[in-house]
Amino acid sequence: MEITSESRYSSRLGRTRRAAALLTAAMVAFAGLAFAAPAAAATPWVNVQDDGYLRISVPNASVEEAVGPVSQVVVEGNFGPSFNWAQIGLQRSGANWTATYGPFEPGLYYYQVTGDDSKVLKDASNPTSVASEPEWSTFFIPGESAALLADAPEDAGTIETLTYDSSIANEEREALVWVPPTYKPKGKKLPVLYLQHGGGQSYRDWVEVGRAEQILDNLWLSGQLEDMLVVMGNGNVPDFSAELMDNIVPAVEGQYNVSPSRNKRALAGLSMGGGQTFEVFSEHPGEFTAVGTFGAGRFGDLDGIPVKKMNNKTDLFRVYVGNATDAAHNDVFDSFQKFDELGLEYQFDGVNPDAGHNWNAWQENLIDFAPRLFTGNSSDPAMSDGHTALTERFETPASGTTPTPWISEDGFVTFETTTEFADAEYASVWANIAPGGSWLRVEMNKVDDRWQATIGPLDPWFYHYRLIVDRQAVKDTSNPTSVTSEPMWSTFLVEGEESRLLTDVPEGQGGDLDVMTYQSTVAGQERSAYVWTPPGYDADRAEGYPLFVLNHGGGQSWTDWVEVGRTRQILDNLFLDGAIEPMVVVMPNGNVNDYPKELLENVVPATEQNYNVSSDPHQRALAGLSAGGARTLSVMKAHPDQFSWIGVFSAGFGSGNGVDVEAINANTDMIRFYIGDITDFVYQGMMTSLATMDAIGLEYEFDGVTPGPHGWDVWQKNLIDFAPRLFQE
Repeated sequence: MEITSESRYSSRLGRTRRAAALLTAAMVAFAGLAFAAPAAAATPWVNVQDDGYLRISVPNASVEEAVGPVSQVVVEGNFGPSFNWAQIGLQRSGANWTATYGPFEPGLYYYQVTGDDSKVLKDASNPTSVASEPEWSTFFIPGESAALLADAPEDAGTIETLTYDSSIANEEREALVWVPPTYKPKGKKLPVLYLQHGGGQSYRDWVEVGRAEQILDNLWLSGQLEDMLVVMGNGNVPDFSAELMDNIVPAVEGQYNVSPSRNKRALAGLSMGGGQTFEVFSEHPGEFTAVGTFGAGRFGDLDGIPVKKMNNKTDLFRVYVGNATDAAHNDVFDSFQKFDELGLEYQFDGVNPDAGHNWNAWQENLIDFAPRLFTGNSSDPAMSDGHTALTERFETPASGTTPTPWISEDGFVTFETTTEFADAEYASVWANIAPGGSWLRVEMNKVDDRWQATIGPLDPWFYHYRLIVDRQAVKDTSNPTSVTSEPMWSTFLVEGEESRLLTDVPEGQGGDLDVMTYQSTVAGQERSAYVWTPPGYDADRAEGYPLFVLNHGGGQSWTDWVEVGRTRQILDNLFLDGAIEPMVVVMPNGNVNDYPKELLENVVPATEQNYNVSSDPHQRALAGLSAGGARTLSVMKAHPDQFSWIGVFSAGFGSGNGVDVEAINANTDMIRFYIGDITDFVYQGMMTSLATMDAIGLEYEFDGVTPGPHGWDVWQKNLIDFAPRLFQE
């Protein structure tokens, strides 16, 4: 019987593409020494902050000592959407490679440090280890949603090592055994759950990465788990069915006080171990009263399986699978068609919408499966909360037939390169898909002469990305969108209620977006600005329209608020919602050495000449992001009587020296500040600014922290909050 292909279901989660040829013999030799359990360093490389934020600082000296000089460093682990493998790119800062990311959801995370795509090293500051993945370290983020993964609040079960002889492997082998507190060498014989690892893993993985000990402890302490032993054996053999029945089960029954009854045995496994589980199920029906497969769907030739015996002699056969990013997703669907045709009885826990082919999914599977064993609960077919039916295969369009990325109705996004990079060694997608809109890199896989990757589900929002091919940023030429200031960027929108304000309004219902040219005496050249006018704009209206000048940030251009910020869509939707006053919005070029002069002597006069705008300062607003926020403040400080409405996105106030606070307070209707969370590098400066402004008596509003980094996700939300406040009583 065919067992699930290790190449398809490998648990290495991103390392299969690193061919051994990429590593020199010297590195391999060194790796054999370097991956022994390290002593904890004084300063952790990955420091978990409150609320799930990570502060990462990897010493460059440690990287060079382990793998030699590198040009880039990432920390890669289960950080991506659906907890799939993704890379946090680090920036060189002095002697260290650093980043701040988050917040990440509660749970167990596993990761490694990688330089230049292929040079992998262990975090020498983290004493945790994973036997099957010597480069990996782990850390745990506590929280209510991961309560069953936390260390038990009191003594519960113990993990013991069982040694047995394997006639299949011709060697002495080991298994881990979880033993409940009630176990006694004599007296009541306990039932047993045999729990198998996946391809490329070891018998230790369920404890070192799967948190099986914590899960079983917490389930037992809460009364959800029957007294039982859980045996985690070594499935890396050519004939697992024989290994289990001839070696592992006899060893357990010979060394522990467990029931020999077939009705007191259960068997489950993940990925390859799920395929092995089904193999035993079909070859030895009735030997196990309950069977579970986690993230496995390739079960070999099903036509000859003894369906009647499997149905009659088994109380429970329950199948688990992750979402469309789970490598087993389509295989499970195909297997169900065959199960139904053959009449094989099974329960389905439903598609887990939040996890792919990874430990986060398999931990949840164990949490659902184990409490069903050796009780009357095995007959309950209910899906886990939030899980959904599996009604069709997940299919993407044929290669090269559509613009990229391709977006499914439920938010799964598939990227694909052209054939231009057929000979590349490595490719990834780098996009604002981390929590709050930070950037994460996701590895692409070689499919024929293209590279592909599917990620998701992504929340409805507007995204930007670039491709990285052999460490060089490239434009996705299959995506027709562009960003003038970032030539390698492309953009896409995932539609939904959360992104409604970023979505195009029906044709003919929105405002007009014009390009205004003007002469800059400061820059000594003709320049351009985008101008949004509201639906129904009347150039001859007796009363001039309020004017809102919106500034871009450093390294950006006058096009960014439209091309990345979605200003046109935001203003159109807010206007149609009746949320903003009719106004004229100007987005000029702020890249000059004297912005107040540029604004007041060039931009504003050009706007007054071309558009019907009010000259009343109380009908004028000024806002900007990052460096544009600093420019906004420079105008306010130098000319407090020109703009009565001030918005500052991700920029600190600076020094209070020489500021005419009395004039600013007297002439402004609103000064409102915005900032991202601790992943925004301006965060600390903004916190200091609050104290400065309080000390000098400036009257201002602070919107509080907008979750997210120094990026467009935050600034779009800032604009959505700021614009409706303008020109109100």
